[in-house]
Amino acid sequence: MGIMIKKPADVPGSALPAIAIGLFVAFGGVLFGYDTGTIGGILAMPYWRDTFSTGYRNREDGELDVTGSQSSLIVSLLSAGTFFGALAAAPTADILGRRIGMVASTGVFTLGVVLQTIATSIPLFVAGRFWAGFGVGLISAIIPLYQSETAPKWIRGAIVGCYQLAITIGLLVAAIANNGTKDRYDSGSYRIPIAIQFVWAIIMVVGMLILPETPRYWIKKGKHEKAAKSLSRLRRLDVDHPALVEELAEVRANHEYEMSLGKASYVDIVRGTVGKRLATGCLLQALQQLTGVNFIFYYGTSFFNNAGIENPFIVSVITGVVNVASTIPGLYLVEKWGRRPLLLFGAVGMFVCQYIVAIAGTVDPDNTATNKVLIAFVCIYIFFFASSWGPVAWVVTGELFPLKVRAKCLSITTASNWLLNWAIAYSTPYMVNSGPGNANLQSKVFFVWGTFCLICCFFVWALIYETKGLSLEQVDELYSKCTKAWQSKGFQPTVSYAEVQEVRGTVGGRHASLADIEADVGRKRSVAHVEDGKYDGEKTSYEV
Repeated sequence: MGIMIKKPADVPGSALPAIAIGLFVAFGGVLFGYDTGTIGGILAMPYWRDTFSTGYRNREDGELDVTGSQSSLIVSLLSAGTFFGALAAAPTADILGRRIGMVASTGVFTLGVVLQTIATSIPLFVAGRFWAGFGVGLISAIIPLYQSETAPKWIRGAIVGCYQLAITIGLLVAAIANNGTKDRYDSGSYRIPIAIQFVWAIIMVVGMLILPETPRYWIKKGKHEKAAKSLSRLRRLDVDHPALVEELAEVRANHEYEMSLGKASYVDIVRGTVGKRLATGCLLQALQQLTGVNFIFYYGTSFFNNAGIENPFIVSVITGVVNVASTIPGLYLVEKWGRRPLLLFGAVGMFVCQYIVAIAGTVDPDNTATNKVLIAFVCIYIFFFASSWGPVAWVVTGELFPLKVRAKCLSITTASNWLLNWAIAYSTPYMVNSGPGNANLQSKVFFVWGTFCLICCFFVWALIYETKGLSLEQVDELYSKCTKAWQSKGFQPTVSYAEVQEVRGTVGGRHASLADIEADVGRKRSVAHVEDGKYDGEKTSYEV
């Protein structure tokens, strides 16, 4: 594959509408990233500290501040809300639809922003954090679902990865907004950065009211004419075009085949290969958080300030710029290298950087040169994360699951991400800060994150299958035939989904194995070739 990713020559129509729609939907990541990024700077603003303090004084500077437990509550309530929001995403997306589901999610998010903007005390501010988080949780699960159901398969990884790029842009804009208002000693210091989120919400709602629903959702609801119109809009083909009719028929056959296997309850998704994939997705999202990236974006300003670094707000802007810039090569490398190599590359790099930061910050924390080392290797760490585990975690989880259970499984894997996000946000002040009841780890906390990065290496080797170049349906065949993740590289699918459905009834119905069905497909294929006088004795490979 060259530098540019080009549409295959044999694919009719235009991919531009689907790509543009996928990229716009990724904008929802800005809500996620911006809301995550603002709180770290707001907690360090003098006016906010004076206004929301209940009388506690910071041991470092003697000024009014919130306590460590209050700080944990404020930061972590967003993550708690996102956890429950992510779990609610499956019924929301299946009942309201992917498109209207995102509109409703943005409405819940806006309620949270209103409460935070008008708050002058911790209880109302915390309530706003929860409801904003609930909305973000809904959005964070529905966006990859929408993208995976509309994006062309040859560029699906890059489009879904753009969701992470939007998150990093949100984090950067949050750092810039905080830096612009930090010196104000009035309510505008924190209300302006929070209220900016109304702009993101308006853009998201207006866009989603214009964009189409996914063809797969309409197929799921049995509305085939609407599915044809939606796919026609995505591919810029007439509803009667043979290529569009064929693609839509494949989607419809896919859904009918899955439904013939029985409905997928929450109990069913923990069994068989789907259960294995669900465990993989949950662990992947959990480990993404345990690399410690959100420690930097939640508490980075306070951490750098306590470490003696001048103007920690500027450092946060720098880390935000590095985060955005480093995500871009990851969108290319996910298709160039593949999922497994890129995740391994990132895990090893993050492990090394985390341990260097931990050692340097522990041995000589008050040295100016040490502070420069901290900043430098935090930035290098962010590069490794943003180019690998940041986007690829969303790409892999979006590819893992069959259509019938995709909404449920994606909601659970996303909830796993947010559960660990909450745990880290809540526990970090107790881990890092000094004082009674706190561990006072300071820079030693990077030993914890670094150790989890090492665990990530073994996890990728043992459980992450290489799905580069495979359609969503071919991933099912991969998991059915390949029992070990490290043997998945180079896997070649041999049976099309349509053929599997066609011969299913002749080899034992719903209980037949994929191997039995494939063998019957091969026999039928050989007979057909002989009858046509074209059989040449060579094995033919078919792809979906």
